[in-house]
Amino acid sequence: MIRIGIVDDNYFLLKALEEKISFFEDLSHKFSSNSGAEVLEYLELQPNIDLILMDIEMPGINGIEATGIIKKRYPQIKVIMLTVFDNEEHIFNAIKAGADGYLLKDTAPEDLYEGIKETIEGGAAMNPKIAKKTLKLLRHPDLSTLSIASEQINLSVRETEILEQLASGLSYTKIAENLFISPSTVRKHIENIYKKLQVHSKLEAVEKARNYNII
Repeated sequence: MIRIGIVDDNYFLLKALEEKISFFEDLSHKFSSNSGAEVLEYLELQPNIDLILMDIEMPGINGIEATGIIKKRYPQIKVIMLTVFDNEEHIFNAIKAGADGYLLKDTAPEDLYEGIKETIEGGAAMNPKIAKKTLKLLRHPDLSTLSIASEQINLSVRETEILEQLASGLSYTKIAENLFISPSTVRKHIENIYKKLQVHSKLEAVEKARNYNII
């Protein structure tokens, strides 16, 4: 049996992951947490976990920070990052933190299962699109300078996610649905994006973000 922990601060996504895990008899769901701090507290008492499915954006200790701590304290525990988008900065930071895999949250149950098995056996769970971006990062002559431009502009993780969806041509309403937030919250984030990028339109924002390798 592969002992699984799940960490996600979104109740509905957490339950969806629990359901996916339940489809497979050799996966044993041991716990669910809704924050990085909570999973660290759990592991202090019950470290006998084989693999953790880890959300990235959470209040307090986020998923990447929690992963870094877990890999130092419990190097035997595998961690697969689960997120909504294949964001390059996320992938870069996840690799630095020691993550063993990186999958999208809408991964089908069978693909998630195969990713878990592959990771437990020493591989790295990644869908083809993410694997391609990972190779791009690893071929970069200096990974430490990869996100200099985006750090100078200082967009938040959420703002970057919204900008990526905006670049795909999605409406405010659709972006809100995808991120489980309200359209008014999306509009507020976009206002902040415009200010930080010093632009006045969606086209300008997307073009500048691409030029600076933010998306």
